[in-house]
Amino acid sequence: MTTFLRLHIVSLVLLCASANAQQSFSADTLLMGVSFSFTAIHEQFDNAKVAVDEGIKEVVRIEKLISSWDKNSQTSKINANAGIAPVEVDAELIELIERSLKISEITDGYFDITFASIHKVWDFETFEQTGIPSDDDLAKSIALIGFEHIQIDPDKNTVYLPIAGMKIGFGAIGKGYAANRAKEIMLNHGVESGVVNAGGDVLCWGEKPGSDRWSIGIEDPTIEGNIISWIDATDMAVVTSGNYKKYLLIDGKKYCHIVNPKTGWPVENLSSVTLICADAEIADALATSVFVLGMNDGLKLINHLNGVECLIIDSNNKMHFSDNLQKNIFHNERFN
Repeated sequence: MTTFLRLHIVSLVLLCASANAQQSFSADTLLMGVSFSFTAIHEQFDNAKVAVDEGIKEVVRIEKLISSWDKNSQTSKINANAGIAPVEVDAELIELIERSLKISEITDGYFDITFASIHKVWDFETFEQTGIPSDDDLAKSIALIGFEHIQIDPDKNTVYLPIAGMKIGFGAIGKGYAANRAKEIMLNHGVESGVVNAGGDVLCWGEKPGSDRWSIGIEDPTIEGNIISWIDATDMAVVTSGNYKKYLLIDGKKYCHIVNPKTGWPVENLSSVTLICADAEIADALATSVFVLGMNDGLKLINHLNGVECLIIDSNNKMHFSDNLQKNIFHNERFN
């Protein structure tokens, strides 16, 4: 997922010289396997710095809870006990799973945290795969996917995957959740204007110094690093899922990292999907969902949801918009 934030502040910048001047503190760090950046605007420099530091600590905490790469995380323990026994976990993790299941229901299973089982047949970790998986391997992997199998006991705070080999993973929703939590922590420290960029999942609130909105860039799927348009946004998440950053090249054909959980095959025909709504977690999950659903079904879904809009770029680099997306939030000749 790649979305860019245009900031006129790079690290620490005193925005004006008056006694009540707002000051900015920004920090970049590697979290959840991607680059996170945090920006806090506050009248007191120390407060801005503390808010960013606490936001980073919160994402670190969440990563330890939900990471499937950390053998000691509660998520890994759930996966390790698939087909064996329920695992007691924090209420926070159960709530995240329950919200994920709701999105699975809304998307008819095209969003599914049990998709993690598909990693057995597609190598989107080292990208060294040289051949496509067999039909038999795909069938075995798909058999382990199914959000409806997840068993939650809210009284005992347990989660159970009843089929040996099942796995859950939060790669399509975790960064959005982390961005939401970091924002909440920063707000609690008095930061009424700021940005969390979770590896391209951008969540902004308040006003950018010298303006009333933040500028968030949408990358051109055909030219790396090229911005096709800027979105003027505030109190909003802008999340993009694309096929142009992570993919396998097998026999001259690209296979993107976004996989249809119902077929086991990487998705084709779309280049990117940008979701725009107030909640980064929802935007994160729905961006992936729309990409898998495809043009028509994806737009149909978004057009039935309140407060959620999207921009889709198809494989021919043509743009498609949800019904209520106001094009005046973009500033680029291509949208005029």
